[in-house]
Amino acid sequence: MTMFLIVLAVFVCVASLAGGVMMLVRGEGDSAVEDRLSNLVNRNRAEQDSAAKSLLDSDSGPTRLELSVARYINIRKLIEQAGLKVSPHKIIMASIALGVGSALAWQFVGVLRVAAIPIGLAFGCLPLMYVLFMRKKRLKKFGAQLPEALDLIARALRAGHSLPAGFHLAAEQIGEPLGPEFGRCYDEQNLGLPLDEALGELTDRVPNVDLRFFATAVIIQRQTGGDLAEILDKISKLIRERFQIWGQIQALTGEGRLSGIVLMVLPPALFLVMLRINYDYIMKLFEDPLGHKMLAAAIILQVLGGLAIRKIVNIKV
Repeated sequence: MTMFLIVLAVFVCVASLAGGVMMLVRGEGDSAVEDRLSNLVNRNRAEQDSAAKSLLDSDSGPTRLELSVARYINIRKLIEQAGLKVSPHKIIMASIALGVGSALAWQFVGVLRVAAIPIGLAFGCLPLMYVLFMRKKRLKKFGAQLPEALDLIARALRAGHSLPAGFHLAAEQIGEPLGPEFGRCYDEQNLGLPLDEALGELTDRVPNVDLRFFATAVIIQRQTGGDLAEILDKISKLIRERFQIWGQIQALTGEGRLSGIVLMVLPPALFLVMLRINYDYIMKLFEDPLGHKMLAAAIILQVLGGLAIRKIVNIKV
């Protein structure tokens, strides 16, 4: 009977972990028609406010769960900025499944069971970390495509086209992720939304400093006049110079970043080597109360050291 309960518990833990991973990897699978309808629903802020009010009045479980988490972090906005086709509810459920499953699995390992809580929290944060990673990757690619888009819009203005026509041209000529965003901005103002508000929606969807400069320049130029093409050329040149300086900084801080990676990987690797060479010697860290304190102090110092190295080599331009 005891063996049957152990096998059943292990099966539940593995199923929870697998379910969490599948919920994270699996997308929504929306059709093209559903995507277009969702874009039409989110055309203006008034419709978004009414949708938010309906969510607040809803009594469904997933909506309440999402709203309770949204008090601390706006998962829906992060997913939209990351360009992922997955609902916030699935991210939350994947986090819960991974956290609970990993904590229960560590409990059945039987080694330092008090570590089950931090291990569960670490695995539970993996879906959110994945969203943040994809968001950072998408924003970085967007920033790299922006100078080319500004040059294209400036050339369109000099050729006699309007600014919305320049947005449409950039949407056709430039790929993901910048092209669809400019295309959405063009469609919004084409359906009646003022260009200033469409640019505001664009900067909300893509939190890029250079894009905010561009939107501010367009709004000011529409109010006061001036040569917008020349302004776009200067912004594009500024962005390229910033990327050049950033590349030089990356080259100069390469040694520090490599040292940080080595210093962060070396203690866990040495721990595994010693565990293989002298098992009883390492197990004293888990069996003796003093070993518990030493292990906790080592982990805390390791994290602090990694944060200090990251602070030194992470220079913002």
